[in-house]
Amino acid sequence: MSETTPNILTKLSDSMVTAVERAGAATVLVDGRNRFPASGIAFAADLILTANHVVERDEDVLVVLPDGSEVSASLAGRDPGSDLAVLRLEKFSASVAETAPHLAQVGQLVLALGRPTLDGVQASLGIISAVGGPVRRRHGGLLEQHLRTDAIPYPGFSGGPLVDSAGLVLGINTSGLRRHASLTIPSQLAWQIAGTLAESGSIRRGYLGVRTQLVSLPPVQQQALERHQENGVLLVEVVTGGPAETGGLLVGDIVVAIGDKPIADPDDLLARLVGEVVGKPTPIEVLRGGQPLTITVTIGERK
Repeated sequence: MSETTPNILTKLSDSMVTAVERAGAATVLVDGRNRFPASGIAFAADLILTANHVVERDEDVLVVLPDGSEVSASLAGRDPGSDLAVLRLEKFSASVAETAPHLAQVGQLVLALGRPTLDGVQASLGIISAVGGPVRRRHGGLLEQHLRTDAIPYPGFSGGPLVDSAGLVLGINTSGLRRHASLTIPSQLAWQIAGTLAESGSIRRGYLGVRTQLVSLPPVQQQALERHQENGVLLVEVVTGGPAETGGLLVGDIVVAIGDKPIADPDDLLARLVGEVVGKPTPIEVLRGGQPLTITVTIGERK
């Protein structure tokens, strides 16, 4: 064995320890259900981001900080669609996590962290195995982006962070999005959702009142759009009295964009019906009879 090999391994080991210490300083225990506690991450001195499915009550939630001190918390907001929840501490006492300035990449070395017991932070080593687009939740709803890793999601890791080799947060881990699978919500998306939850308590998700299916766009239709777009979303049903019918959409229309964002499949459509567009007149570009047409529809809110 080369004399330099132990030094390389020692440096890698030391860097992992440092990464755990750095992110672990903002990783907390969340006791918000009747069974095994879970984990959370501080994204503000008085706000804890965790997984929605581990917070079964709105009040009397206990958060244990890395120094062992206990702080009472209450629910500030939750979003079942992304399985994220925000807890508000009764006092400003948490050390705030640092997020990575870069997007996660396939093959990147990562650590999944959790603090489900009073014994201290726990860690699991792996790599990013996939970076994916929209994913449907097992209880309904859609998560716009996700990561998959081969790091072991030990019991109670839900709500804890996925971090890079420097200890910067890449995302929030949860087993509540898909049965028997742990996924990671990228930090950019998770922090955006958390900010909205802290401010308004919920995420507004839109409703059009349509049933759709994926269709391919032949070259002549792409030429009519004056852009390269291989797929669109065919409206196979328009609910009577729904926002789509009220706005003028018809069965047989092919939705190709909402606002200035192309729609390539039904998941794209769901992902675009979130946030500021809800309740507002929104331009929807369709192909009708093979020709592009823009129709303004006021997006409803899903209850």
